[in-house]
Amino acid sequence: MATDTFGQGVPITLLTDGPNANTLASGIVQALAQRSVMRFSSGSARAATLTAPVGGMVAWLDDARRLELYDGAAWLTLAYGAPGWTTLGLVSGYSHDGNSNGTVQWRVTTLAGQDFVQWRGGLNVSYSGSSIANGGYFNSSFLPTSARPSSLRTVSIGCSVASSDSPTLKLDAQVSGDLQIVGTQAGRTPPWVSLNGVMYSL
Repeated sequence: MATDTFGQGVPITLLTDGPNANTLASGIVQALAQRSVMRFSSGSARAATLTAPVGGMVAWLDDARRLELYDGAAWLTLAYGAPGWTTLGLVSGYSHDGNSNGTVQWRVTTLAGQDFVQWRGGLNVSYSGSSIANGGYFNSSFLPTSARPSSLRTVSIGCSVASSDSPTLKLDAQVSGDLQIVGTQAGRTPPWVSLNGVMYSL
Protein backbone atom coordinates (compact mmCIF):
# COMPACT_ATOMS: atom_id res chain seq x y z
CA MET A 1 0.00 0.00 0.00
CA ALA A 2 1.31 3.45 -0.97
CA THR A 3 0.38 6.94 0.22
CA ASP A 4 -0.62 10.12 -1.58
CA THR A 5 1.98 12.20 -3.41
CA PHE A 6 1.25 15.28 -1.23
CA GLY A 7 2.88 13.70 1.81
CA GLN A 8 -0.34 13.65 3.84
CA GLY A 9 -0.30 9.95 4.65
CA VAL A 10 -3.56 9.09 2.87
CA PRO A 11 -3.26 5.41 1.88
CA ILE A 12 -3.63 4.26 -1.70
CA THR A 13 -4.26 0.59 -2.43
CA LEU A 14 -1.99 -0.89 -5.05
CA LEU A 15 -2.93 -3.56 -7.59
CA THR A 16 -0.49 -5.89 -5.83
CA ASP A 17 -2.33 -5.57 -2.48
CA GLY A 18 -4.70 -8.33 -1.47
CA PRO A 19 -8.37 -7.47 -2.13
CA ASN A 20 -10.02 -6.16 1.05
CA ALA A 21 -12.79 -3.59 0.67
CA ASN A 22 -12.95 -2.90 4.42
CA THR A 23 -9.23 -2.12 4.66
CA LEU A 24 -9.43 0.07 1.57
CA ALA A 25 -12.40 2.13 2.79
CA SER A 26 -11.26 2.31 6.41
CA GLY A 27 -7.77 3.47 5.51
CA ILE A 28 -9.05 6.28 3.31
CA VAL A 29 -11.80 7.41 5.73
CA GLN A 30 -9.57 7.37 8.82
CA ALA A 31 -6.83 9.32 7.07
CA LEU A 32 -9.12 11.95 5.57
CA ALA A 33 -11.39 12.47 8.60
CA GLN A 34 -8.58 13.79 10.79
CA ARG A 35 -7.48 16.10 7.98
CA SER A 36 -10.92 17.60 7.46
CA VAL A 37 -12.88 19.98 9.70
CA MET A 38 -14.01 17.62 12.44
CA ARG A 39 -17.26 18.37 14.29
CA PHE A 40 -17.90 17.88 18.02
CA SER A 41 -20.74 18.82 20.36
CA SER A 42 -18.29 20.40 22.85
CA GLY A 43 -14.66 20.72 23.85
CA SER A 44 -15.03 17.86 26.31
CA ALA A 45 -16.48 15.61 23.61
CA ARG A 46 -13.51 16.46 21.42
CA ALA A 47 -11.05 15.73 24.23
CA ALA A 48 -12.69 12.33 24.82
CA THR A 49 -12.38 11.44 21.15
CA LEU A 50 -9.04 13.04 20.26
CA THR A 51 -6.86 11.85 23.14
CA ALA A 52 -3.66 12.57 21.19
CA PRO A 53 -4.38 15.47 18.77
CA VAL A 54 -1.83 16.28 16.08
CA GLY A 55 -0.74 19.74 14.95
CA GLY A 56 -2.85 20.98 12.07
CA MET A 57 -6.12 19.37 13.16
CA VAL A 58 -9.16 21.62 12.82
CA ALA A 59 -12.40 21.19 14.77
CA TRP A 60 -15.77 22.89 15.06
CA LEU A 61 -17.44 23.03 18.51
CA ASP A 62 -21.23 23.16 18.32
CA ASP A 63 -21.89 24.53 21.82
CA ALA A 64 -19.39 27.40 21.57
CA ARG A 65 -20.02 27.92 17.83
CA ARG A 66 -16.24 28.11 17.39
CA LEU A 67 -13.67 26.89 14.86
CA GLU A 68 -10.36 25.84 16.43
CA LEU A 69 -6.90 24.72 15.26
CA TYR A 70 -4.50 22.48 17.19
CA ASP A 71 -1.02 24.03 16.93
CA GLY A 72 0.82 21.07 18.40
CA ALA A 73 0.44 22.26 21.98
CA ALA A 74 -3.05 23.76 22.39
CA TRP A 75 -6.35 24.41 20.62
CA LEU A 76 -6.48 27.98 19.27
CA THR A 77 -9.63 29.79 18.18
CA LEU A 78 -9.75 30.62 14.48
CA ALA A 79 -13.25 32.06 14.24
CA TYR A 80 -16.66 32.29 15.83
CA GLY A 81 -19.85 31.52 13.98
CA ALA A 82 -21.50 34.92 13.40
CA PRO A 83 -21.43 36.03 17.05
CA GLY A 84 -24.57 37.88 18.05
CA TRP A 85 -24.66 41.28 19.75
CA THR A 86 -25.68 41.65 23.40
CA THR A 87 -27.28 44.87 24.62
CA LEU A 88 -25.57 46.31 27.70
CA GLY A 89 -27.72 47.17 30.73
CA LEU A 90 -27.07 50.69 31.99
CA VAL A 91 -27.18 52.34 35.42
CA SER A 92 -29.03 55.57 36.18
CA GLY A 93 -27.36 58.58 34.60
CA TYR A 94 -26.71 56.85 31.28
CA SER A 95 -28.92 55.99 28.32
CA HIS A 96 -28.53 54.41 24.90
CA ASP A 97 -28.23 56.06 21.49
CA GLY A 98 -25.91 58.95 22.37
CA ASN A 99 -25.57 61.25 19.34
CA SER A 100 -27.81 58.80 17.42
CA ASN A 101 -25.00 56.20 17.49
CA GLY A 102 -27.38 53.38 18.38
CA THR A 103 -27.82 51.04 21.32
CA VAL A 104 -24.67 50.10 23.25
CA GLN A 105 -23.92 46.44 22.47
CA TRP A 106 -20.97 44.06 22.69
CA ARG A 107 -19.84 40.70 21.36
CA VAL A 108 -16.78 38.45 21.59
CA THR A 109 -15.05 37.92 18.26
CA THR A 110 -11.73 36.53 17.05
CA LEU A 111 -8.93 38.17 15.10
CA ALA A 112 -5.76 36.24 14.18
CA GLY A 113 -6.48 33.60 16.82
CA GLN A 114 -6.98 36.15 19.62
CA ASP A 115 -10.34 36.81 21.31
CA PHE A 116 -11.52 40.42 21.45
CA VAL A 117 -14.55 42.25 22.83
CA GLN A 118 -16.08 44.46 20.15
CA TRP A 119 -18.41 47.39 20.92
CA ARG A 120 -20.91 49.53 19.07
CA GLY A 121 -23.41 52.25 19.98
CA GLY A 122 -23.40 55.51 21.90
CA LEU A 123 -24.07 56.61 25.47
CA ASN A 124 -25.83 59.73 26.70
CA VAL A 125 -24.00 60.85 29.84
CA SER A 126 -25.24 63.04 32.72
CA TYR A 127 -23.29 64.99 35.34
CA SER A 128 -23.68 66.63 38.71
CA GLY A 129 -21.68 69.78 38.20
CA SER A 130 -18.46 68.43 36.69
CA SER A 131 -18.84 64.99 38.30
CA ILE A 132 -19.85 62.21 35.91
CA ALA A 133 -22.76 59.99 36.97
CA ASN A 134 -21.84 56.99 39.14
CA GLY A 135 -18.14 57.82 38.97
CA GLY A 136 -18.08 56.90 35.28
CA TYR A 137 -19.23 53.31 35.84
CA PHE A 138 -22.12 52.70 33.48
CA ASN A 139 -22.93 48.96 33.16
CA SER A 140 -25.71 47.75 35.44
CA SER A 141 -24.22 44.25 35.77
CA PHE A 142 -20.74 42.82 35.26
CA LEU A 143 -19.81 41.45 31.86
CA PRO A 144 -19.79 37.63 31.87
CA THR A 145 -16.51 35.84 32.54
CA SER A 146 -16.11 35.04 28.84
CA ALA A 147 -16.01 38.78 28.05
CA ARG A 148 -13.70 39.96 30.86
CA PRO A 149 -10.09 40.86 30.01
CA SER A 150 -7.22 39.11 31.78
CA SER A 151 -5.86 42.51 32.87
CA LEU A 152 -7.06 46.11 32.71
CA ARG A 153 -7.69 47.30 29.16
CA THR A 154 -7.65 51.08 28.60
CA VAL A 155 -8.80 52.30 25.18
CA SER A 156 -9.75 55.64 23.66
CA ILE A 157 -13.39 56.48 23.02
CA GLY A 158 -14.82 59.37 21.02
CA CYS A 159 -16.97 62.02 22.67
CA SER A 160 -18.84 65.22 21.94
CA VAL A 161 -16.78 68.41 21.77
CA ALA A 162 -19.77 70.25 23.23
CA SER A 163 -18.93 71.08 26.86
CA SER A 164 -15.55 69.42 26.37
CA ASP A 165 -12.03 70.60 25.60
CA SER A 166 -11.14 67.13 24.23
CA PRO A 167 -12.70 64.95 21.51
CA THR A 168 -11.76 61.75 23.36
CA LEU A 169 -11.97 60.11 26.77
CA LYS A 170 -10.80 56.73 28.06
CA LEU A 171 -12.71 53.53 28.63
CA ASP A 172 -11.35 51.21 31.32
CA ALA A 173 -12.49 47.60 30.86
CA GLN A 174 -11.74 45.96 34.18
CA VAL A 175 -11.03 42.34 35.07
CA SER A 176 -14.13 42.39 37.28
CA GLY A 177 -16.32 42.92 34.21
CA ASP A 178 -17.01 46.55 35.13
CA LEU A 179 -16.71 49.42 32.63
CA GLN A 180 -15.70 52.98 33.48
CA ILE A 181 -15.45 56.24 31.53
CA VAL A 182 -12.28 58.04 32.61
CA GLY A 183 -11.04 61.58 31.96
CA THR A 184 -14.01 63.84 32.68
CA GLN A 185 -13.39 66.94 34.76
CA ALA A 186 -14.28 70.62 34.86
CA GLY A 187 -14.34 71.75 31.25
CA ARG A 188 -14.61 68.19 30.03
CA THR A 189 -18.20 67.04 30.50
CA PRO A 190 -19.35 65.80 27.07
CA PRO A 191 -23.05 64.88 26.88
CA TRP A 192 -22.34 61.69 24.90
CA VAL A 193 -19.60 59.17 24.13
CA SER A 194 -19.31 56.72 21.24
CA LEU A 195 -18.21 53.09 21.56
CA ASN A 196 -18.44 52.41 17.83
CA GLY A 197 -15.36 50.55 16.62
CA VAL A 198 -13.92 50.01 20.11
CA MET A 199 -12.14 46.68 20.58
CA TYR A 200 -9.81 45.23 23.19
CA SER A 201 -8.21 41.84 23.66
CA LEU A 202 -9.24 39.41 26.38
